[in-house]
Amino acid sequence: MYRFNHFNFNVLDLSRSLAFYAEALDFHPVRERETDSYRLVYVGNGIDDFSLELTWLFDRSEPYDLGEEEYHLALTTADYDSSYARHQAMGCVAQPDNGRFYFIQDPDGYWIEILRG
Repeated sequence: MYRFNHFNFNVLDLSRSLAFYAEALDFHPVRERETDSYRLVYVGNGIDDFSLELTWLFDRSEPYDLGEEEYHLALTTADYDSSYARHQAMGCVAQPDNGRFYFIQDPDGYWIEILRG
């Protein structure tokens, strides 16, 4: 049997990404790892074991090619209406609410689906 552990997004500006995930989703660092060429910061909600790994490559200066953006991270919230209002105020809603879900976009262009829980 397998359990989800983490998912990875590569980011250009780690500080900007950490601020976004804290404000948008209440995700905060749960562990970190650093080498001479990169820094990994795992962010999570403190409720479950799943975390999002933010990888910052020190020598990277160009935005990542996200292809056709056919993948996304999906999260469920019990406070859907409040979450939608929060994300509207942040200006990160990428696809409007349809009553069941909506999408936000992080600073690097990754899509995150917010589902009514």
